[in-house]
Amino acid sequence: MKTTQETAIVHQPDSRYAMVRLALTLLVMTVGSSGMYVVSVMLPAVQAEFGVARADASMPYTLLMLGFGFGGVLMGKLADRIGVMKPLLMGSVFLAAGYIATGLSQGIVSFTVAQALLVGLLGSSVAFAPLVADTSLWFVKRRGIAVAVCASGNYLAGAVWPPIAQHFVEQVGWRQTYIGMGIFCGVTMALLALFFRARPPALAEVAPVSQVAGSTLVRDMTRPFGLSMGTAQGLLCVAGVACCVAMAMPQVHIVAYCGDLGYGPAQGAMMLSLMLGFGIVSRLVSGAICDRIGGLRTLMLGGVLQCVALLLFLPFDGLVPLYLISALFGLFQGGIVPSYAIIVREHFPPKEAGARVGTVLMFTLFGMALGGWMSGKVFDLTGSYHAAFLNGIGWNLVNVSIAAFLLFRVRRMRRGGVAVAA
Repeated sequence: MKTTQETAIVHQPDSRYAMVRLALTLLVMTVGSSGMYVVSVMLPAVQAEFGVARADASMPYTLLMLGFGFGGVLMGKLADRIGVMKPLLMGSVFLAAGYIATGLSQGIVSFTVAQALLVGLLGSSVAFAPLVADTSLWFVKRRGIAVAVCASGNYLAGAVWPPIAQHFVEQVGWRQTYIGMGIFCGVTMALLALFFRARPPALAEVAPVSQVAGSTLVRDMTRPFGLSMGTAQGLLCVAGVACCVAMAMPQVHIVAYCGDLGYGPAQGAMMLSLMLGFGIVSRLVSGAICDRIGGLRTLMLGGVLQCVALLLFLPFDGLVPLYLISALFGLFQGGIVPSYAIIVREHFPPKEAGARVGTVLMFTLFGMALGGWMSGKVFDLTGSYHAAFLNGIGWNLVNVSIAAFLLFRVRRMRRGGVAVAA
């Protein structure tokens, strides 16, 4: 029987096993990330049953995303020490318990606690940042597209689960839907986790080099973008919050928005599914682009296009235009979050990739959490989602500004003869 060390020697980066593992990772993320999107579908029914304001009904999503972010860092560190299989098994148990507890909740407080602690912090969190970091360690030549495929599982969950959840909510109610999902997702995720026993290969990477004017320059990864590592990571974290506050506006509230416009929640659920389905395409295309132009330029491109899509929501609120804009929004913004993982792998020491990827992705999730709540609060204050879209556009401009600043730093370093990646 092979030991862990022997298995690591056999399974090399970019190998056939790495490809099989990537396919399984996609399935795990699709199942484990379901909670992020189902809660949006449940929002109108939960608000009606518990008799709370829109902002209060949005709070479970906000705290779920906060728990999801913190849990990603905790589970990522645990996976660094003992491998990703055991955290996945733990996550499957807590995800099942969280869904069942949510279905049995008797008020908005118990509903929120189950979502935040069981579904977010201890359940779904293992199915995102730890898997993205794990995937980045199994690929070298095609790291961008591999990470994009992995992260597409998060959007695949968004494309698959909302219409399924909406169907069962209409047939049996939101409580029974949550309980049924708990049984299915818990069992499925646990079975898939058993295939993740092998640890990532020990990547003894030397300092990355670049060819400039015929000479070889060693890239200084202790000064990413010519900044201290703390400052550089801080800017990426702020950019992650800003882009995802903007991203959360349509993703969290499109179902409620369609209900307010008189189209009904079922139309909104289909728009959300369409949006995230095109997000899958966006992530795959952006991954291929990222392998050619680098993570930072990919981030800049995605940020600009996301802002364009948000602007289109302002003048158009017809049913057909909303379907088209939802598709465009998904197509434009799907590659933004995976680009952060690539930026970290390009500009920071490889041995710190797990913790730093987890931290930056945690802040993107904080942005989703803040954006989900903030959009509901703006709606409660103004009675319209128009101002909420404007708020998202403002945050989006912050993200684009940071990406532009970091690109400026990279180009200035290149003119000075310092080898960097963009």
